[in-house]
Amino acid sequence: MIRDVFDGLLFVGDALAARDRKQIYDHSLEAVLDLAANEPPAVLGRDIIYCRYPLTDDESNDDRILVLAIECLESLLRNKYRTLVACGAGMSRSVVIAASALSIRTDVPLDLALKNVTMDAPRDVSPGLFKSVIRVHKQIANKI
Repeated sequence: MIRDVFDGLLFVGDALAARDRKQIYDHSLEAVLDLAANEPPAVLGRDIIYCRYPLTDDESNDDRILVLAIECLESLLRNKYRTLVACGAGMSRSVVIAASALSIRTDVPLDLALKNVTMDAPRDVSPGLFKSVIRVHKQIANKI
């Protein structure tokens, strides 16, 4: 499952999609941001940018890794890389990190960006994770 959530530039998917070279090439993706802590690292082609930030679906993530994941994705979007953000089921970590980076990139409030990213799609956003991302999102937005 890979779905376009922003202008053919930002895609959200699950752990299986992040490890499926055929789907990645079929969608002309240039980068994969893998957030699935409970999955082994993907083995992709040498031409695919692969960034792995293993996150959990609760409040236990170190703020530093959340900041790195969001800043990495924001940079990929700013530089116009077609990027897949993926987590276990593609319904919590991936959509929250995608929304945060998109909010920063487009100057849209985080809650509205999350609504846009999850529109017409299955979602199961962890309140604890979202609370953590809200906290670091403000720090990042103030820096940029």
